[in-house]
Amino acid sequence: MSKEAKLSTWARNITPSPTLAVDAKAKELKAAGEDVCGFGAGEPDFDTPEFIKEACAKALAEGKTKYAPAPGIPDLRAAIAEKYVRDNKVEGVEPSQVVVSPGGKYSCSLAIMAVVSPGDEVIIPAPFWVSYPEMVKLAGGTPKTIFAGKESEFKITPEQLREAITPKTRLVVLNSPSNPTGTVYTRDELEALTQVAIEAGIYIMSDEIYEYLLYDGVEHVSPASFSKEAADSVITVAGFSKTFSMTGWRLGTLMAPAPIAKAVASIQSQTSSNATTFAQYGALAAMQQWDKSMEAVKGMLEVFDRRRLFLLEGLNAIDGIECARAQGAFYLFPKMDAFGLSAHDFASKILEEEKVAVVPGEGFGAPGYMRLSYATSDEVIEKGLERLTRFCSKLG
Repeated sequence: MSKEAKLSTWARNITPSPTLAVDAKAKELKAAGEDVCGFGAGEPDFDTPEFIKEACAKALAEGKTKYAPAPGIPDLRAAIAEKYVRDNKVEGVEPSQVVVSPGGKYSCSLAIMAVVSPGDEVIIPAPFWVSYPEMVKLAGGTPKTIFAGKESEFKITPEQLREAITPKTRLVVLNSPSNPTGTVYTRDELEALTQVAIEAGIYIMSDEIYEYLLYDGVEHVSPASFSKEAADSVITVAGFSKTFSMTGWRLGTLMAPAPIAKAVASIQSQTSSNATTFAQYGALAAMQQWDKSMEAVKGMLEVFDRRRLFLLEGLNAIDGIECARAQGAFYLFPKMDAFGLSAHDFASKILEEEKVAVVPGEGFGAPGYMRLSYATSDEVIEKGLERLTRFCSKLG
């Protein structure tokens, strides 16, 4: 008889990622020969640009397969610092403020571990990316959510933030463009939220992983660019996964005030050591050949935009579904509480009956909603909408 595992507090309290679970179930059904329309994965369906892959292959051929400095190879850190000054308008960013990690998810986790202690509270606007609360719990902190639904464009107000702050509050998470809603905060909205955080003496973790995936002429703004005070209060996390279709490369970035960046590098040195060395040389090519990189992004965006509008129109044509027009990332987050089913039950039944994979809103802190990724083919979107329409008509 096997011995019963005595798991830690962290292991017992962590919830598996529902987005990865849905994606895994869809892939399992496909492997069994089922025709599945998968809207679960937050992953561009394009290949990594060829010149980035070639730079990585060249690094491998040249034997760049050993340990790298924990915060990243110096040239890449310098290029990222330059990018934040040039594109994000953050003044005076030094390479010492940049850490390259094994994935944007790990960058978020590192940011939280660097400033959150057991007993601290972290404010997380909902709908939120599924991993934020779990990361806070793994750091010993307490996640505290503020809900903002479709009626408020999925955006919290400065008043809501101010009311949620307590003496235990250490950090607030802002994610624009948003996963799961595709919402993009305006400059004025971000400035107002940032000012509340500065006045309260708390940090902001600004997750900007989707910063280049924008539609309808909206602008991405980095809170760290507003002032010296803001730069001293903001930890900016991003990465290469979404912009350059490099999800499997596992390369995240973090830019923060020097003392926090130093702490993050120390934590990384004792956990993952460093991001994969030769992968960093692929990322360096993306930074150094910026015009070529942006040309590749432009091509992806044109396709994503067409899919966004096609899926949006199809969802809003279904009785019982209401969907806001997302302006960033590659997700739509429709409201579907008119059917008398929880989002979880809706997702389970439609996967079973129609072989359509969507992610229920409960994991995003938003019961009554579901997330659909349009980072999939036109054929899957068209077929998926047909099946979704049929399924919803049966629910009445």
